[in-house]
Amino acid sequence: MTVRTRFAPSPTGYLHIGGARTALFNYLFARHHKGTYLLRIEDTDKERSTQAAVDQILDSLTWLGLSPDEPPVFQAQREARHAEIARALLAMGKAYRCWATPEELQEMREKATAEGRPPRYDRRWRDREPGPEQEGKPFAIRIKAPIEGETVVQDLVQGEVRVQNTELDDMIILRSDGTPTYLHAVVVDDHDMDITHVIRGDDHLTNTFRQCMVYDAMGWRRPHFAHIPLIHGADGSKLSKRHGAVSVLDFRDQGYLPEAVCNYLLRLGWGHGDEEVVPRDRAIELFDLKDVGRAASRMDYAKLTHLNGVYLRQADDARLTREVLRILGERGALFGTDGAERVAMLMPDLKDRARTLEELAGAAAFAAHEELPAMEEKALALLTPEAKERLRDLAEFLGNAPWEKADLEQWLRDYAEVKGVKLGQVAQPLRAALTGSTTSPPINSVLWALGKDEATLRILAAAGE
Repeated sequence: MTVRTRFAPSPTGYLHIGGARTALFNYLFARHHKGTYLLRIEDTDKERSTQAAVDQILDSLTWLGLSPDEPPVFQAQREARHAEIARALLAMGKAYRCWATPEELQEMREKATAEGRPPRYDRRWRDREPGPEQEGKPFAIRIKAPIEGETVVQDLVQGEVRVQNTELDDMIILRSDGTPTYLHAVVVDDHDMDITHVIRGDDHLTNTFRQCMVYDAMGWRRPHFAHIPLIHGADGSKLSKRHGAVSVLDFRDQGYLPEAVCNYLLRLGWGHGDEEVVPRDRAIELFDLKDVGRAASRMDYAKLTHLNGVYLRQADDARLTREVLRILGERGALFGTDGAERVAMLMPDLKDRARTLEELAGAAAFAAHEELPAMEEKALALLTPEAKERLRDLAEFLGNAPWEKADLEQWLRDYAEVKGVKLGQVAQPLRAALTGSTTSPPINSVLWALGKDEATLRILAAAGE
């Protein structure tokens, strides 16, 4: 059997982080088994589905490296096929026409509620022939749910799950306007796409029993089901905006790397020993549904940020430089070739201190800017009259220094020793002059990247020259 999985989001809003994890698990399971990973856009809710949401979903999956192996399938384009299967079930006697009016359905719900029963259709048209008054009137098609026994699902995450068939209703599979219902369309699409494993959130578990009615009535083999627990906020409640970023692209815009986000999502509910840093190739090698837990996971933004810092330190310097320059450009920073080269030279030191691309861009801004850096309040406080005098002296001293990173470090130590002061008394006002901040990469790296002319210009400017 060739494994075929699918991720099936509805384009009624952005792709949230829980959906991204579902896509990741589908992708990894397919890759682990050398199968196929597909995407289906479930856009049957025409009033709420938007092209903007479709675009956001596709952009999010591309950013995460989870693009499907084949072009996406759009569910709304398959309505004729869904209706065909509904009519086939009707012809086989596995479904029936229902002329119940909205008023009658409301009356049924109210009566059931008053009697303490679940509000459910009373099957009044299941074995009833239409009369003259139904002539020409629209009807829905309902599937005939099994009345006795139970439906059993062998879930690959939840284990064996059972429901008494008395709990199932004769659900509508084709509405009176000829459009299919979601629960019916999903089954037809999964069958036609040869999906072997349906991996989705456990909020769909109750739907599975109802969808099994369509599989069984059509004589189709059910796919393997795996219902993964949801992601909650740190307080255990449903994840929402109040907990922090929820949309996948929010994480991108906040400076997270896609590989860090995927690694973090992988470890939310799945584990392999003590491994925390699990790159994509390792994840494909290890991933199996048996290692997915049954309990809901809690989003920990601090842990994600820490993991992102780990991936930043491992990332290619040229890639990080491009990202930083992009962010600075979006912020309106003016920089030319010299500024870009300085950022590239400093990247090995800059990335050791940053946790996100946003932080990295902020730390690199002093090197990219062509103009003198703006002074932070704490940095300005370091530029005392004594410090300014030392900066003027230091500018002259550095004029004769060999401009290599290692040599500059020793040169500064020699200067401090000759002047009889601690290195910090030299480095702190120098850092403020060069960067406008009290924190930066090692001062010799900053000098080396800025170059002698730019460094001297900044030192003398801070000294009031």
